[in-house]
Formats: sequence, structure tokens, C-alpha cells
Amino acid sequence: MQNFSFRNPTKILFGKGQIGSLDGEIPTNARVMITYGGGSVKKNGVLDQVRAALGGRTVLEFPGIEPNPTYETLMRAVELAHREDIDFLLAVGGGSVADGTKFIAAAIPFKEEPWDIVAEGTPLSEAIPFGVVLTLPATGSEMNSVAVITRQATRDKLPFSSVLVYPRFSILDPTTTYSLPARQTANGVVDAFAHVLEQYLTYPVNAAVQDRFAEGLMLTLIEEGPKALAAPEDYDVRANIMWTATLALNGLIAAGVPEDWTTHMIGHELTALYGLDHAQTLAVLYPATMAVCRAGKRGKLVQYARRVWGIDNPSDEAAIDEAIACTRDFFESLGVPTYLADYGIEANAIPQVIDQLRRHGMVALGERKDVTPGVAEQMIALCLKADRSTGLNARAT
Repeated sequence: MQNFSFRNPTKILFGKGQIGSLDGEIPTNARVMITYGGGSVKKNGVLDQVRAALGGRTVLEFPGIEPNPTYETLMRAVELAHREDIDFLLAVGGGSVADGTKFIAAAIPFKEEPWDIVAEGTPLSEAIPFGVVLTLPATGSEMNSVAVITRQATRDKLPFSSVLVYPRFSILDPTTTYSLPARQTANGVVDAFAHVLEQYLTYPVNAAVQDRFAEGLMLTLIEEGPKALAAPEDYDVRANIMWTATLALNGLIAAGVPEDWTTHMIGHELTALYGLDHAQTLAVLYPATMAVCRAGKRGKLVQYARRVWGIDNPSDEAAIDEAIACTRDFFESLGVPTYLADYGIEANAIPQVIDQLRRHGMVALGERKDVTPGVAEQMIALCLKADRSTGLNARAT
């Protein structure tokens, strides 16, 4: 196991009715700005619950944060916060709203060009405090210090991170997820599963606790994901998925182990260029990542095959092939297609994605920093079109 330092300051309030706890978490004299996306939090009554819990505080609202939050929209929120002397933010929605609110919190007191927070990684010296009321489990943003922001003008989708943008608290009430469309439920399961893989599917460092924890999270998603689609108002199923998605990216399973994130970085470019849902890019790319990087990931791929999918084929290589197929089949079973052709994207996309990776300095990705643009090109090529006769792409060599 590698050396590590672990601290997560976010307070979690989990369970039915916890939105009512807001009153005890935000100062009574706070000037609060609620951030949210479309109209779903109005339709399902969550926004009304939030307003009631905030009582007599001064409250403003900023709607319209997109599924891939844009710099342009978020800067309007920053301007509103300045005009109204906002000193506390409350994100009500999914991971995109939480991500966007992290940027708003960082940008309000920032004295330089706010885009530098993302593009240049300029360190923060302060941020406005904020909390989250989660309605879509997927990204884990409710309990981590990472956000991904898109700049429409330049088609950039980039992450930033700071210990100053951990939420002060996050409220996780599984009943708020009952009305989610099937597509969003499925995307959330795929997103959480891929988060675990990015921290698990690297190379062994004898981190037994982290490995078993990660495997347990994946098994939970495999078991509970289809149930959530079949029975959207099953509280226990929704609760298990919500907590699993949070634990998948709150830093715990990353402690003491190498991490990858190749799939996410390439996926960000596909979203920025072609508008695919984030989870769709992960479902497309992850089987290809496994195939192209199988030599470097061999030990963990075999472990993944045997412990997560229960594959007992005596041949390790055959077990890896079966595990890749199982992963693809799982994503497909949730209704998330796993080939670029399914989204109308063809081979001419490859040079565009590679150019974007180079422009963003993503030229040495992966746990060993050996995923060059050439390797990324191999991955994307494997994603183009299905070989439906086997359920697998052509095996990478």
C-alpha cells in the first residue's frame, strides 16, 4: 500500500426527511443563493421543501445550471452573488449543479480571471461556504473537492480541485430520486461504477481493504442498478445506490492506491465535442481502456474478473476477455449503449478528440503516465463499431 493522507470534512445527513435539517446547518443570518438546474426540483417538490426549511433567511435563486455546467452560465451566478452580497450557497440537484456551485463558491472571492481556476489550476485562498441537497446520485461531487466545468466558447471541459470546495454538508434523501427518468438513473449507476474502476483497475499494491471496499461497491451497483430501473420507488434500492455513488468518489477507496482517470479525460473531450452524456462516454470507453491497457492492468483485471464477476475460467487471459464482455453487457443492460456508432459518431471523430487531448496537455495519462495520444487513438478506434457476433471489440494486441 502506498503512503497517503486522508481527510474528508463534508458532513452527510442521510435519509428520508433530512431536508428539514437545513435549518440547523446554515447560519440564521446567512444570505443564501439556491442553485439548481431545470424544473425537476420544482416538479418533485424538493425545492419547496428546501425553501420551507430555510425559514426566514434571505434567499435568492439561480436556476439553469446545465448537465455539463458552463463557465458562461456560472459567471452570471457569480455576478448575481456579488450584487446581492451572497455569503452562502446551496446546490439543489445532481453532480452538475454541485460542480457548478463549487466553481461559483471559488470564483466569488477570486481576484484574478476566474477561468484560471480551471484552465491554469490557480490555487484558491478562499471560497464561499456551500451545502448540497442531492437529487441525482452519480458523480460523488456531494462529498469531494473536484468539479468539472465546460467553457462553451472554446469547447473545453476541464476539472479543477481544491480542499476549499468540499461541501460543508450534503443532504442525501433517497426519496428525492424516485422521479428520476430511467436514463438519468442508468447514467448514475454507470458513472459511479466507472469511478470505482478508475481507482481500482490499475496495478496491485497489496491494498486489501481498498480493493475489497471497491469490489463491494461494484457488486452493489451490479445488484441494485437493474432494480432501480424496475422499481423506481423502492426506498432501500435507492438508498443503496445513493450511498454507493457517494462512497465511490469521496477519496476513501483512492487512499494508498494508484489511480488512472484515462477514460474520464478522453470522455470529457467526447462530451465537449459531441454532446454525449458523461456516463455514455464512460460506457463507450471503459471496455476499450481494459482491452488496450490489459497488459499493464493484467493483475487487477484478473482479480476483477474473479472477484466481481465470479469468472472461474482457468485461463487468466480468457477470464479477462469475459470480464470485459461482462462490463459491456452490464452497461448495455442498463440501457446505456457502448459503441460510438450507437450515437452516430464515426471514425472522423478520432483526430478531433486527439487534437483536443493534446491541446489540453493530456499526453501522458494513466496510472503509469504511458497513455500517449497514440494509445488513446487505439482506444477510440476500438469504440467505433460493435462486433455483435461476439459482444466484444476486436482484441487489442
